[in-house]
Amino acid sequence: MQGFDPEFSSIEDYIRVITERIWEGRRLDDIRRYYSADCAVETPGDVSLGVDAVIAGTRATLVAFPDRRLLAEDIIISGDAQGGYLSSHRILSPMTHAGHGAFGAPSGKPVVARTVADCVCIGNRIVHEWLVRDQSAIARQTGQHERDLAQRWLDARGGYCKPAMPAAPSPYRSIVDHNGIAAAYAESLRALWTGAGPGALAASHAADVIAQLPGGQACVGLAALQGWWSAWPEALAQASLSIEHLCASARPGRASAIAMRWRLRARHDGGGRFGAASGRGVELLGISHAEVEHGRVVREWVLLDEVALWMQILEPAKGSH
Repeated sequence: MQGFDPEFSSIEDYIRVITERIWEGRRLDDIRRYYSADCAVETPGDVSLGVDAVIAGTRATLVAFPDRRLLAEDIIISGDAQGGYLSSHRILSPMTHAGHGAFGAPSGKPVVARTVADCVCIGNRIVHEWLVRDQSAIARQTGQHERDLAQRWLDARGGYCKPAMPAAPSPYRSIVDHNGIAAAYAESLRALWTGAGPGALAASHAADVIAQLPGGQACVGLAALQGWWSAWPEALAQASLSIEHLCASARPGRASAIAMRWRLRARHDGGGRFGAASGRGVELLGISHAEVEHGRVVREWVLLDEVALWMQILEPAKGSH
């Protein structure tokens, strides 16, 4: 663990410990210790720069959900000390909507939602982060439709304009594995968007696959997963998919794990789940995790922010700011 405090036995240990200290321990000052001063964080709806923004975002979340916990479902590691590690950290958060914040007045309702954080870790600090949270799951469980929440956020901002994410700092270079199970998994997603449709999943997924999906949804079986995906290419045309991070981790005695961060640029030219065609260009930032046995995906987690997508489709109300 070159460059990291000697108390940490591995990058996985580092991520687990600092997450627990900051969130469960409410040690927000530790963010300055474990995040670089100029850390950039990208979400599907925004980009923030600097450690102060990380602290402010953490504090605001804890005001709205004061009992929020961050339960690590998996941490998939790639990279090394010389070029920087990438930790793809999948989190399940039980919490209560007990305070005012981005989701409105407190509803008092219990909420469970997933987040995946892709963190570049160099020299005992997180220096760059991509963060995807299942905002539509939170919206639905607090009694809101994700479209209505998106409209409120859009009106508050006066429109949708997302800053560009700075390049990750040197010496880090993104890993994209072009071989084996990772490449096959990425190809199934690419084929889904570029003509083959949901049928492309038959080449990579087991018949009894279990998938966790945006909005807190889950489906069992390949046919159900294909049915869920079928509405997406119908709504979003002229799709261009780029894979930004892709790695596989062999785990003796258990399923191999895949982490993939991807970005889709398309045009909202169809109807269906996102309403009448708006003709607007949209961008999806997604992170997927998968577990593979005997060459087939048996469990999958797809993280997208449907609220951020709605914000790119809707019109801000006149006079909003």
